[in-house]
Amino acid sequence: MSILDTPIARLDGASGTLRDLTGGKPALLVNVASRCGLTPQYTALEALHEEQADNGFTVVGLPCNQFGGQEPGTSEEIQEFCSTTYGVTFPMSEKIEVNGPGRHAVYQALVETADEGGETGDIRWNFEKFVIDADGTPVARFSPQVTPDDERVLDAVRGTLR
Repeated sequence: MSILDTPIARLDGASGTLRDLTGGKPALLVNVASRCGLTPQYTALEALHEEQADNGFTVVGLPCNQFGGQEPGTSEEIQEFCSTTYGVTFPMSEKIEVNGPGRHAVYQALVETADEGGETGDIRWNFEKFVIDADGTPVARFSPQVTPDDERVLDAVRGTLR
């Protein structure tokens, strides 16, 4: 089974799979939070989504409240904040857990991917990024401090495009 077949609801509560969120396209998966020092990365995430949409690529936000309680809002509050503050149009999932015994199945698969330093395992903080190809195979992992417009991220994204 592909990671894309993993059940996960949209932020609006509609049931579906990761494939529904990605549209079956290569994607950048990011655990996001609205009250984090890294929250301004939403600007670059949206720009990447807009710039690469015509090339068959999308960004998917996966809200998580496990790091300092920095995503405490309801789904409606998260949606409102993202759309009005950052103009977010990319798809977002329901709020999920990325670590611990409640870790969502999407992240069960992702945490085995090594980052540039060879580190695997638990998500370290908000805005950790994974590039997946159209088949759902993780091809790159980036630390929260690596911004979505960093050339390393862009190279990984370009590598997934047809």
